[in-house]
Amino acid sequence: MKSLFRPVTAALLLLCGLVAPATAQTGSSETTRETSASLSTLSAGGIAAGLGAGSPLLGGVPSGTLQSGVVRLTLHDALNRGLAHNLAAVVSAQRVRSADAVRWSAQSGLLPTVSATLAQAKEQINLQAFGIPVAPGESPIVGPFTVSDRRFSVEQTLFSYSAIESARSGSAVKAAAGYAHQDVRDQVVVVIAGLYLQIVSTQSRVEAARAQLGTATALYDRAVAMKQAGMAAGVETIRAQVQVENQRQRVIYFENEVAKQKLQLARAIGMPLAQPFELADRFPYASIGDMAPDEAIARAMATRADYKSLAAQLKAAEFSRQAAIGSLLPTLNLAADVGNIGPQWGSALRTFSLVAAVHIPIFQAGRERSRILAADALLEQERAQLADLRVRIEYDVRAALLNVDAADRLVRVAKGASDLAALQLAQAQDRFGAGVTSHLEVVQAQESVATASDNLIASQFSHSLAKGALARALGIAEASVERFLGGQQ
Repeated sequence: MKSLFRPVTAALLLLCGLVAPATAQTGSSETTRETSASLSTLSAGGIAAGLGAGSPLLGGVPSGTLQSGVVRLTLHDALNRGLAHNLAAVVSAQRVRSADAVRWSAQSGLLPTVSATLAQAKEQINLQAFGIPVAPGESPIVGPFTVSDRRFSVEQTLFSYSAIESARSGSAVKAAAGYAHQDVRDQVVVVIAGLYLQIVSTQSRVEAARAQLGTATALYDRAVAMKQAGMAAGVETIRAQVQVENQRQRVIYFENEVAKQKLQLARAIGMPLAQPFELADRFPYASIGDMAPDEAIARAMATRADYKSLAAQLKAAEFSRQAAIGSLLPTLNLAADVGNIGPQWGSALRTFSLVAAVHIPIFQAGRERSRILAADALLEQERAQLADLRVRIEYDVRAALLNVDAADRLVRVAKGASDLAALQLAQAQDRFGAGVTSHLEVVQAQESVATASDNLIASQFSHSLAKGALARALGIAEASVERFLGGQQ
């Protein structure tokens, strides 16, 4: 049981260090680093431990009702449900809507403002208050009288360099949010695929543990028969019985792991937690072949949504800086209104006004200068982050290719070790049956088979995760992760 508690293969390699929360508002997409490349068995925490239990990538918005019977869930179905109901995807979609609100707000400075007014007033005024002289002995009070006014008003900025650049910045922010949303969808795809593969891997462990339990039971029966025939000591049956109980513990442990991992997957895709389901896909080992690093890096630079998002935010920062500079330039505005005004609606007469005004800022007490300095600082931050992201993308791709290659070779080594362990167990059984050795050798061989089986399953799991992480590194997870898992580029 010691192997059950070794850490997972960097828990998704934490998706080869490629899953990270992206925020459209700041433009930063912090990428977690790889923590380990060692093969090991799946621990209880698994992917949830790697991402953090509070990660929105593991949350979901419940949808649908319980269905009768057991639902067969394919990876394709799980991915579609995850993209529709995963918490990270839902929140990201709303961030796109928020960015659209920012765009409309930024463009409002270039759009006309049209209003209609319908007013009915009754007034009494003091002429002296307005500087109008009144003859001696006469009251300065006029009224009460009524005023009826219906009017349309239009205000339009004819030219404002600051407003133009602000509108461009708002459009760039909207585009950045769209790319960030696509990046989150890629993350969701890789995490959902990882959770699915985790269950597949643990189910393989259940099957292996059950097979080993069957072998241990058969060896126990043989030890009992040999003891009854006087060919083995009583301690041999005790050793065999201990091994049976050990394997039974493994079965219970892994069955519980499968049940918990199904709950994790159901939550992440918004499926009712009480809904029983079984996985329809297995994804056996399949190599995707070699991929040239330079070509892969060029492909990633052209397709990575996080790179496009940060590039769009750099443009938004450039436009914001120009808008700040433009606030020091003159603006041309137009205001017009037309309507009827009079003491009564029937006797109201048509009036209008048309005003064109040039606003020339002369002294702003440092306010606009502060805007320019803040915009400059933000622009330099975005440039630095984009430069770092270029290097990070190259690192991600090269690291993912190395992990795929290493995992591919480890699967082959683990397969050879598993075959040798099976051969060792068969020979130990024959030796024990012939009375040449004790059951202790058989127990050791059984442990070797269990360890080799765990390593083979873990290496296959890590290989599948490495392929998913490569799809993420290339920026094509949503479009290609299923193809990559099937062994196709």
